[in-house]
Parts: sequence; C-alpha cells; structure tokens
Amino acid sequence: MIEIKWKNTEPDMTLNQKEDLVWLSYPKFDQIDWIIHGFSTRLGGVSEGVCSSMNLSFSRGDDPAAVTENYRRISSALGFKPEQVVTSDQTHTTNVRVVGKENCGSGVTRDRDYRDVDGMMTNVPGVVLATFYADCVPLYFVDPVHKAIALSHSGWRGTVNRMGRVTIRKMSTEYGTDPKDLITAIGPSICQDCYEVSEDVIDAFRAEFPEEVHEKLFYPTIPGKFQLNLWEANRQILLDAGVKEENIQMPGICTCCNPDFLFSHRASKGKRGNLAAFLSLREED
Repeated sequence: MIEIKWKNTEPDMTLNQKEDLVWLSYPKFDQIDWIIHGFSTRLGGVSEGVCSSMNLSFSRGDDPAAVTENYRRISSALGFKPEQVVTSDQTHTTNVRVVGKENCGSGVTRDRDYRDVDGMMTNVPGVVLATFYADCVPLYFVDPVHKAIALSHSGWRGTVNRMGRVTIRKMSTEYGTDPKDLITAIGPSICQDCYEVSEDVIDAFRAEFPEEVHEKLFYPTIPGKFQLNLWEANRQILLDAGVKEENIQMPGICTCCNPDFLFSHRASKGKRGNLAAFLSLREED
C-alpha cells in the first residue's frame, strides 16, 4: 500500500479496499444506510501510463475500454452499475442541474445531452451522481429530511462564486431543503500549502469574502504570489449558507501531496487521469 500523507494526526476519511481497488469515504455518510457514496483513488484500475490506474475520465486520452472497465470495477465495489451513473460536464461554472432516471448512463454508457454542468442534484433513488477532480474541490450534500442529494465541483472560480451556496439554494427551491438539516462534505483536493495563486485570484477572494476571514483564506509568499486555502473558503461558504459547523466534514488529504495515491493536475503538470466523487440514494431491495 502506498504511504498516504494526511494533514491531521488522525485521518478525516475512511480507507476502503476491495482486492486492489481503494476508495475513500466519510464517517458520517457511512452511518447513513440509504445513501451510497465514495471518492476514488488512483488504485485498482487498468489504465496505463499517466492515467494509471483508476482513471474515470474519457477525455484524458485514455483507452476507452480501460475507462469502461474502471467504471465496472468501482461501481461493483461501491454497489451500483455503470448505467446508473450521471456525470457532470464541468466548465468551472456554478450551473447545477436536476437529474433523474432519464439521465442515467450519461457520460458513461451513452453521450450526455447537456453541457456546462458543474453540479447535479436528485431525489430519485438509483441515480448515481458523479463529478471529476484532480485538485479542485468536491462538495457533497445530503438532506436527510427530504431524502435529496447533490454533488458539486468547485475550483477557485466556483469557490469565489460560492458554488456551495448556489447548490444549497437550488436544493431549497427544488426539494424544500433547510440548510441546517444538511450533512455536507468537502472532498480531497489541493491544500493551501500546495496551492500557489497570483494576485488577480486573491483580488477576487478579497472582494467576495469579508476581511475578517482573509487571514484564514490566504497569505503572501513571494511578491505577487499567495497560498490559497480552498478548504477553508468552502467551509466559510457552507457556514454562511446555514450549514451547521458539526455537519461539515473536511477531507484532511491533499491531492498534490499524494500524487501516487490521487491524481493531481499541479503535481503532474497536467499529465494525469481524473478522480471521481460518487453520491446516490440507495434503491430499496
């Protein structure tokens, strides 16, 4: 097993393994028996080269047959079928789409008929939401009152435009979700120590976030460069949107610090596959 570098003394997420396949999950979500969730790692697939081995993207130059087999493997491990998956079409927007059974298979077993979607939500059992990552931030949302879920992709652009708040507001409109009932999670992504950005990015965060949290979000290094904390920025967004602090699960693991375990765009200089976040309402037997 590859040595994993956690940001905290105790891991924030749970390691799961089935044969060679390894995935991550959240303790609070593991206790909810009517959802399926997980976050993939690089381990347990059949892809080769820079995409080795559990690449879940058809757009990284990988052999489509290998990606298809990777979906078969992780679907079997987590407890669903590839034809149940609905994938995002990420373009760093805050567009969130409601999906249902009619969308199942989109992006995996058939072509998507939609574009520019960075978040998805559903209240239909058996619809498996999937979004993709290699440093950007996954956001998970579970509404235990209305049995609704959402999964959103939030890079720095999505974060400064408050993708978490956008997703929660759409859940409130569609399902009647009250933010204080939500159980959420911030997924494996790049940590502040690894995420150097230029001043134009920081200017956008200065304008969007109140001054009293700036010290938590970024600090300068060399002239014109800063270290940005996307985990804390998204935590602040969820808190501001009304999510209880105890219902925000943090990742505690950085993609860039663990390039042999998780795909990282920065660590690989763009030569990589994609990780995936999965979230579904479990179908009744």
